[in-house]
Amino acid sequence: MATCGAKSEVLDEKDDPGAAPYGNFINYYTFNPPENRLSLIPTTLIQDLGCGKDSSETILMLDVGCNSGDLTVALYRHLQPRVLSEDSTTPPDSDLQLLGFDLDETLILRAQQTNPFPQNISFIPLDITEDAASQTQLQDYLRQHGGFRFHLSLCLAVTMWVHLNHGDAALLGLLSRLASVSQHLLLEAQPWKCYRSAARRLRKLGRSDFDHFKELKIRGDVAEQAREHLEKHCGMALMQCFGSTSWDRRLLLFRRRETVDLHLSQ
Repeated sequence: MATCGAKSEVLDEKDDPGAAPYGNFINYYTFNPPENRLSLIPTTLIQDLGCGKDSSETILMLDVGCNSGDLTVALYRHLQPRVLSEDSTTPPDSDLQLLGFDLDETLILRAQQTNPFPQNISFIPLDITEDAASQTQLQDYLRQHGGFRFHLSLCLAVTMWVHLNHGDAALLGLLSRLASVSQHLLLEAQPWKCYRSAARRLRKLGRSDFDHFKELKIRGDVAEQAREHLEKHCGMALMQCFGSTSWDRRLLLFRRRETVDLHLSQ
């Protein structure tokens, strides 16, 4: 996950998209804290989606590109009203299981070492662009927890890095892959200005440009084109927009079309 725009001008080189060309910043949440997203997400989201009505049901969630896990842990607390404070390590009664993954093994190790809820939150190194390997690991996790799909998957500020490093087909493949394993998908796609900013900083550092940047045909309103792909080719439907973050990125909630419409406020 990464940044762009005016705010990112204050970042030093080690935080820069040129220095972390896959978005794997070592201190990402110091300049984009979890609250930037959580303030837009209702604490009742699990209930709003119709999950957890059966007390014996295990609720499964996925955090794609989790970095050091700060947002994953904060989201777990945010969605669990029985976790009374940020200092609490006592899990609530409901069985919410969260899987976070990132391609950076160093960040995943940090997430594992600082995880206050190891019985409910797992972190693994995984490259989502490696289709067969990633699908196997995700399916193994689902089987271990008795699930067929994740009730909710989060893909926040990941799309640009897959797109820049692997091209148009990889971006669409990422969306299709996540749709196939998710009942609901919460998507935050970086706008095109972030692409230009990332490419500019890479050149400023004297590094080669992103391999696919000049060849990309998906440009402009990337979030809208992602929506079109999810709706036309992945059996998903836009359910709600939670608004835009302080980085001017929309949080879009999609659902599988066969999922019952639970009438979230539009």
